[in-house]
Amino acid sequence: MTTAQIGALTTIQIVALTTADIQALTTTQVAAFTTVQIPAFETRDIAVLSTTQISQGMTTDQVVALTTSQVQALTTAGVASLTTTQVAAMETTDVAALKTSQVAALTTAQVQSGLTTAQVAVLTSAQVAALTTAQVQSGLTTAQVVALTTAQVQALTTAGVAALTTTQVAAMETTDVAALKTNQVAALTTAQVQSGLTTAEVVALTTAQVQALTTAGVAALTTTQVAAMETTDVAALKTSQVAVLTTAQVQSGLTTAQVAALTSVQVAALTTAQVQSGLTTAQVVALTTSQVQALTTAGVAALTTTQVAAMETTDVAALKTSQVAALTTAQVQSGLTTAQVVALTTAQVQALTTAGVVALTTTQVAAMETTDVAALRTSQVAALTTAQVQSGLTTAQVAVLTSAQVAALTTAQVQSGLTTAQVVALTTAQVQALTTAGVAALTTTQVAAMET
Repeated sequence: MTTAQIGALTTIQIVALTTADIQALTTTQVAAFTTVQIPAFETRDIAVLSTTQISQGMTTDQVVALTTSQVQALTTAGVASLTTTQVAAMETTDVAALKTSQVAALTTAQVQSGLTTAQVAVLTSAQVAALTTAQVQSGLTTAQVVALTTAQVQALTTAGVAALTTTQVAAMETTDVAALKTNQVAALTTAQVQSGLTTAEVVALTTAQVQALTTAGVAALTTTQVAAMETTDVAALKTSQVAVLTTAQVQSGLTTAQVAALTSVQVAALTTAQVQSGLTTAQVVALTTSQVQALTTAGVAALTTTQVAAMETTDVAALKTSQVAALTTAQVQSGLTTAQVVALTTAQVQALTTAGVVALTTTQVAAMETTDVAALRTSQVAALTTAQVQSGLTTAQVAVLTSAQVAALTTAQVQSGLTTAQVVALTTAQVQALTTAGVAALTTTQVAAMET
């Protein structure tokens, strides 16, 4: 048949054509059919069209003229043979009607340069779910990603989400990011988290989504992203997520407001490295009393002397006795300020190790409240150095020592520690409490200073 004869075929004559007749058509003959004739083709005839007949024969007008049923009748090979121009010419109703097998057959070129944003926007959830990782990663443009609706984004498979490039992730609308299912968030790669998510997208994440991030994903967050997190999201982090934060994320990422929002369980999950090399003095100051009490003994022992000195006196006074007992000699000697020493409760003073007591400077000893001095355990009193006794203890402090404490004084403390003023300050009961060895250790000057 000539092209003129083809153009003159009636609907009845077109329907009468056999599949063999259709297969025998040349590309020129295919192109000769008018847009009025195209809808007359039976779906079985459309199904036998060769890839050559489709890609080189069909005009864009003919593609537009195809009915939904005819589009669905195209073989996957036929769909894959469509030119990007033909794909772009398809009506949105026809695109939305494509079978999932047909969608999956589209080449990355057809997706990228064929599908218009309007066509992408009408894809059904089932069609989106049918997209291959190659189509997602190498096909979808940033404009197409933006065109995706919330429902379409949620329809992406976890493999599809993981296939998104960092550029595509960054192009997503915040409403779409906030709509991601938790299993999709869990599928995000470290590269997508670190180089894909914008600060606005991080802010858009829901509490459930933040908790869905893998520990690797959390550790991949930049300090800027960490700082952008809402305090409610920070407070919702799982302990396993808190524990993987890098010292840089803690130090330069977490704001004082975020630190203050941490739960006691989260604070307890902080590693010694995070405490020691992560927390800034400003962050230490931001800790609440309950948060300080939540620090593990290992965490307390990891604090630097600068961090200890930065603690508020109310927080120091709230330390549990087990935490006080965990203080290192360096923390006691070079960390605790005189104001903090004054803030210590009687129970906390008794919790100090003998090594901790020995580490106190004479200034710190002199700052101790008399009630705390009177509460020192005999082992703590016996551990005091002669310098601490001589230059640390005030006469007021000496005067409150219990009989048991006086009896605990070593001969060295008595002989080389007590000043004549301190000897004078001793009460009758305290003098009577001195051991015979202690009395024998008194110097003649000390004896002479004793009140009659």
